[in-house]
Amino acid sequence: MSSRSGRVLRASLLLVLGPAVAPAAAAAQLDEAVASRLAGLALDCVEREYPNKISHVLAGDEDVAPPRALTPAFRGCFDWHSAVHGHWLLVRLARTFPAAGFAPPALAAVRRNLTAENVAAEVEYLAADGREAFERPYGLAWLLQLGAELREWDDPAAAALAAILAPLEQAALARLTGWIPKLTYPIRVGEHSQTAFAFGLVLDWARGAGDAATEALLVERGRALYGGDESCPLGYEPSGQDFLSPCLAEADFMRRVLPGDEFPDWLSGLLPGIPLAGEGGAEDASWLPVAVVSDRTDGKLAHLDGLNLSRAWMLEGLLSALPAADPRRPALAAAAREHRAAGLAAVTGEHYAGGHWLGSFATYLVTERGLASPLPGAASP
Repeated sequence: MSSRSGRVLRASLLLVLGPAVAPAAAAAQLDEAVASRLAGLALDCVEREYPNKISHVLAGDEDVAPPRALTPAFRGCFDWHSAVHGHWLLVRLARTFPAAGFAPPALAAVRRNLTAENVAAEVEYLAADGREAFERPYGLAWLLQLGAELREWDDPAAAALAAILAPLEQAALARLTGWIPKLTYPIRVGEHSQTAFAFGLVLDWARGAGDAATEALLVERGRALYGGDESCPLGYEPSGQDFLSPCLAEADFMRRVLPGDEFPDWLSGLLPGIPLAGEGGAEDASWLPVAVVSDRTDGKLAHLDGLNLSRAWMLEGLLSALPAADPRRPALAAAAREHRAAGLAAVTGEHYAGGHWLGSFATYLVTERGLASPLPGAASP
């Protein structure tokens, strides 16, 4: 995407999804023009093979091959997981705007990549010796989200793609559900290996798919791994290349796990420093400053733009699970607005370091995908 196009996308996002707009209203105002520009970011990368970061174990010379030979369905967008959620973005936005001009090319790109032959190659790749930890848990959780998006869309083309993807979806599920019970400790980092964010994606998938066994596993493991946590050091965040908040992601996962009458007290123990109404910082975001990116050409430093986006949807997730009279709501809402505005302003596509993946995070935020699944005991957000 050109520099000028990037500035146009930034201006459009700020106009449509500006900082003064409440989360629900902002999502309602997502229009076809903004969706088209977000879809353009994914269309620019899902079939762009290079540059590419391959992460796999070599068992022999035969494993030295280009991405199109190793993982032909998800060979683009710099790395496997970004290709997966790039396809999710295209499906999500085409489903949201089925009559939009970008919808046919979006679905055409997905169909070109998600063929039975390509998916079979992906299943074979995933099953090879030495790849037990491949894209675990982040990329595999996003793969389930892609499957969920296709399956939930009442459209013949989406149903056909869901059937093609199903073997890989089941392979990803088996890999995750075989690993999750073995975890003695959660993984509390701000990048791909974090468990809390991935667990939230998997739990949403399980509830949408009616997979009671996986849902029960995630609820049990959530309580065991996170249920006793207190005083999460939010003040130590972010680390220099985080795109996920360890503390907020844990809270956003646990609001999916705990009943509505249990979650508020648990959150008080986890994050006791959230300002209360009437206290300093309760009406603004000073208690949780937005992350600052010093160089958007550096892929790791650009992670912080994603942190602002993911913090925004996690904060909105907490709001969805708290009672209307909860005194923490003003502080949470203020921080969500500030992070939403800062994160969306950075989704320009000007630099491929961020352009190949930030559109997915923006789409997850503005379409409220994380709020789509019913919560235990909570009112509708």
